[in-house]
Amino acid sequence: MWSTNEGAPAPSPVRQDHAPARRVVLFTPLGLNLAEVTRMIEVARALIELQLPGPGRLCPVFLVHDEGFDHLVDQAGFERVPGARSFTPEQARQLMAFDQGRALRHPFTRQVIAERVRIERAAIQDLGAVAVVHGTNPTSPISARAEQVPLFYPVPYVFSAAHLAAGRGIPLLPERGWGAVANRVLRGPAAWVMGSAPLVPPSFRSVAHGNGVRGRSLMDLLGADVTLLTSMAEEIGADPLPPRSHRVGPIFARLDGEVPEQVRELAAGDQPLVYLACGSSGNPRLVLDAMRALGRAPVQVIAPVRQYLDAAQIASTPANVHVTELLPAHLMGGLVDAAVLHGGQGTVQTACATGVPFIGMGLSAEQRWNVDVWARRGNAIALAPSDLRGDAVRFHRALRALLTDPGIRRAADAVAGEHRGEDGARRSAEIIGDLVG
Repeated sequence: MWSTNEGAPAPSPVRQDHAPARRVVLFTPLGLNLAEVTRMIEVARALIELQLPGPGRLCPVFLVHDEGFDHLVDQAGFERVPGARSFTPEQARQLMAFDQGRALRHPFTRQVIAERVRIERAAIQDLGAVAVVHGTNPTSPISARAEQVPLFYPVPYVFSAAHLAAGRGIPLLPERGWGAVANRVLRGPAAWVMGSAPLVPPSFRSVAHGNGVRGRSLMDLLGADVTLLTSMAEEIGADPLPPRSHRVGPIFARLDGEVPEQVRELAAGDQPLVYLACGSSGNPRLVLDAMRALGRAPVQVIAPVRQYLDAAQIASTPANVHVTELLPAHLMGGLVDAAVLHGGQGTVQTACATGVPFIGMGLSAEQRWNVDVWARRGNAIALAPSDLRGDAVRFHRALRALLTDPGIRRAADAVAGEHRGEDGARRSAEIIGDLVG
């Protein structure tokens, strides 16, 4: 029933000799990544909502190794089992730089990987987990396959097995000038490197082999038995999906809490209100450059970016930039006139769903893809982080267009209407429930 990579043990069917009081689905998001944590929370919530109480119901339990956004799991009220030692802040920055292709080193030593796999396998055994849902936690594929339980992966389309099989381009560079030419030239080699090249770091290969699991290509660590594509149909196109890949639709954060009164007051003012967000994969330089550029524009700015700044930086922000903690951005529709984003799928999907036109400055190929899709539709403008520096002429021209061009507004309204019929979390929960319930 369940497919694994060649060379890995085939998972056993879920046994139902006795109907237990609950059947655990183990969620393993990467705690450093806001989008991954909130995506897992939304799927777990939907899994609970779709089921009637009673024997055999599926019960979400979380295992999160790293600190960062793990507290959101606790705030959402989910049961949680202990993970491994968290990465230090410096290791977390190193991992983010590695993920975005800005560094070759990463903190996943063989000892770290082995410890995490051991803890994950023990949790699967102790809980009797019938499935694992992972959020780009690279040790989960090793653990789930070693324990022969089905592995589900809600993930963006770009870089998925479906994307690579379709042979579509990868925006390794910003899509303008020579960057667009280079992307076309590198399309085939990039897809081969992602899907087939033996690029898994030796530390992962060693631990995977020691647990009886294949660990050769990046898809061995980024794949799953069932892939749940958290993207709109427009992103995927007409290409047929591979077996066990399903388009479920957008899944983005719906943080608890209300819109602060400060936001409502700014929205009611005379100047347009701009939302500045960088998720968890931005960096202080991008945030500071964006705040400086926005400080010279005739707008008010609400900026939930406090995690990137120290006290001195916050004190020196422009008078029209208002720094806050994370906000329930899904409730901002109708209050915010435009957004400036780093290009993460969660922030992009939130802007699209709430009808907010945005500027996106992708820091990685995936983030550039997220922005380019909607730039082609007309509700977004794709820029590079460098466009924020100096006089930021290109940035200010784009911001002015977002705020004044009726065509961009019409496109944003149309895209928001299309998103209203999508519920990726519910669809993911339905698939998980059908296959292991």
